[in-house]
Amino acid sequence: MATVNTNVGAMVALQNLNATNKELEIVQNRINTGLKVATAKDNGAVYAIAQNMRSDVAGLNAVQQSLDRAISTVDVGIAAAEGISDLLIEMKEKSLAASDSSLDTASRDALNEDFTALRDQITTMVDNALFNGVNIIDGSVTSLAALADADGTATITVGSENLGLSGSIITIATTGNIGTQTDASAMISTVETSLQNLNEALARLGTNSKKLEIHSEFITKLSDSLTAGIGNLVDADLAVESSRLQSLQVKQQLGVQALSIANAAPQTLLSLFG
Repeated sequence: MATVNTNVGAMVALQNLNATNKELEIVQNRINTGLKVATAKDNGAVYAIAQNMRSDVAGLNAVQQSLDRAISTVDVGIAAAEGISDLLIEMKEKSLAASDSSLDTASRDALNEDFTALRDQITTMVDNALFNGVNIIDGSVTSLAALADADGTATITVGSENLGLSGSIITIATTGNIGTQTDASAMISTVETSLQNLNEALARLGTNSKKLEIHSEFITKLSDSLTAGIGNLVDADLAVESSRLQSLQVKQQLGVQALSIANAAPQTLLSLFG
């Protein structure tokens, strides 16, 4: 039936063209964003899963920062402790030299000045071993805790070391000196004990730093794996979308032509009345 009131052909052509335009809009959005699931409207279930995984990745980033701060704090303490170890070796040398009974008073006084300068330098190094306001070798904190998981329920704790003078590790008194042969002889044993204690403390600090670094590497790998998993869920295959875009553009052009032909169909009715 030929009619000018209802153009069924144009209606069908318009419906198909609208469907093509909608598909084309989806493809263009995927190309623009690089995502096949950019919003919950695209795929509610996948979007929810991806958001949960993004939350885990964000949590792991915070864990990584916490571990980095802890590693740096411990490493600063290690650097200071290593410097103190070198000072103790020099102090032992000065003590041994000052214990020589044949040494004159002027020479022993000079050695004592060097010794006390080295002794005071220990305090300076301990006081300046700060990172982010935390000092792990001056006895101001008992331990240092870093985040270990994205939920914040687990931590990695490392112990502190008190390397100050007159302590359990550095047993040299804050007023220790080698001004006399007797003091110098007694100081040799004190320095040796302090050096042994310090080396043990250094071993503990090194173990703690390594423990933090191992977990930091694990967190990095875990974060990378989760990020890759999110990509598998929501990332668009741009090669496929590019091919689809070209196909839909051709289909759109054909749809426009089909609609144009359908709209022109009523014009043929005029020939019936010519």
